[in-house]
Amino acid sequence: MRLLLDTATLIYAVEAPAQLSKRASAALRNPGNVLELSAVSITEIAIKSSLGKLNVTAAILRQAFQDLDTRILPYTGDHAFRLFELPLHHSDPFDRQIIAQALSEELAIVTPDDKFRLYSGLTVIW
Repeated sequence: MRLLLDTATLIYAVEAPAQLSKRASAALRNPGNVLELSAVSITEIAIKSSLGKLNVTAAILRQAFQDLDTRILPYTGDHAFRLFELPLHHSDPFDRQIIAQALSEELAIVTPDDKFRLYSGLTVIW
């Protein structure tokens, strides 16, 4: 199964694995799952790191991709157009882009964010 990791999930997996739920941790360890991270999450991490809100460097992030065997999922125009259809259950622009991407690609998303569950058709693992 292809799984889209929310930005928080990746950060937990790297910096605080004990914060992952049992279900999320099992999903990340399952060799049958393909783990993906949105290019949007890389942007979010870079911006928040430059603002001092996160302490994640490009080198740390690249290592995380390697350690977790995670692929980068490009953000496309089709994903962006899906935003027009999304109700405003979540106001965070990064999360809204990730939700639109997961819905467009029909991916389950691994996230601790309860607001993701408000979106019809989105499978949330946590």
